[in-house]
Amino acid sequence: MNFMILNLLISNKLNIFMNKILFIFTIYFIVLQTLTSCGIYRPVDAKKYPPQPELRVKKNIEEGKGFRLMNRFEKGKSGKFEFANANPLWRASLDVIDFMPLLSVDYGGGIIITDWYGEENESDTIKITIQFLSNEVRSDALNIKVFKKKCDNLSKCKVILSQSDINEELRIAILKKAALYKSIDIDKNRKEYRVKDDL
Repeated sequence: MNFMILNLLISNKLNIFMNKILFIFTIYFIVLQTLTSCGIYRPVDAKKYPPQPELRVKKNIEEGKGFRLMNRFEKGKSGKFEFANANPLWRASLDVIDFMPLLSVDYGGGIIITDWYGEENESDTIKITIQFLSNEVRSDALNIKVFKKKCDNLSKCKVILSQSDINEELRIAILKKAALYKSIDIDKNRKEYRVKDDL
């Protein structure tokens, strides 16, 4: 009788142990299958990749499989920034309306919206929106709207789209300043080329 109980206990413990091993192998198989089917793990041929780490990194970057985090800090290289200060129209617009408080400035969306602005003793205030339709310095690259708000008292205000000459004056001032910035940038980036005389 004791032998049968001992045999049952051993077989019960063996079953529990085998179930654990089966569970671990199942999980391992599922994880491995998922990684290989999703393309996360791909075995590669060692002959196609150079043994030196620097050459492997270079090859991966050329094939678009990697990136460099510290590229801008390498010796002899300066970072190239495509940002608002590289756009002469954007810089000129901000310079021309720098006396006005800004409500929203979105370089990615290409729009500048000022807050309401007016003199202390006047009841009329204006608001300007400048939308950029192109990065080129030309007259149709800007869509400028000027809104006027006239208030009789604090509770009674009327907002209208202004049809005055302010739009054209702003456009001309921005284009002149943008053309100046563009010529300065061209002069700054111009390189002198020397031609060797063959004697």
